[in-house]
Amino acid sequence: MTEHDPLVPLRHMLDHAREALEYSKGATRQGLIADRIRHLALVHLVVVVGEAASRLSPVEQARYPEIPWRNVVGTRNRLIHGYDNVNEEALWEILTHDLPDLVAKLERSLGEAHREG
Repeated sequence: MTEHDPLVPLRHMLDHAREALEYSKGATRQGLIADRIRHLALVHLVVVVGEAASRLSPVEQARYPEIPWRNVVGTRNRLIHGYDNVNEEALWEILTHDLPDLVAKLERSLGEAHREG
């Protein structure tokens, strides 16, 4: 597998999304706000998911239409450029709703890509 293998960013997205879910397991919204280190780690993991997504070409992204590419990359951009004003409610929503759905879609996509390849 080379650095230009389009499956590499998909795997990075999946690995970091899973890690974010693991770090947020059992947490409450208020607990995440109070635990600065965990909060920073989770923001970073979500940013990496978006950065990996942005590294796929539009042609590669089109191969996986079930992935909400604009939302994933847009979330990364909002977190990076709005680092001084992270919306706690939005982060909680990402962790509890968006990432579990994204993980399921990535698992299906990578499973299909593995069968094709």
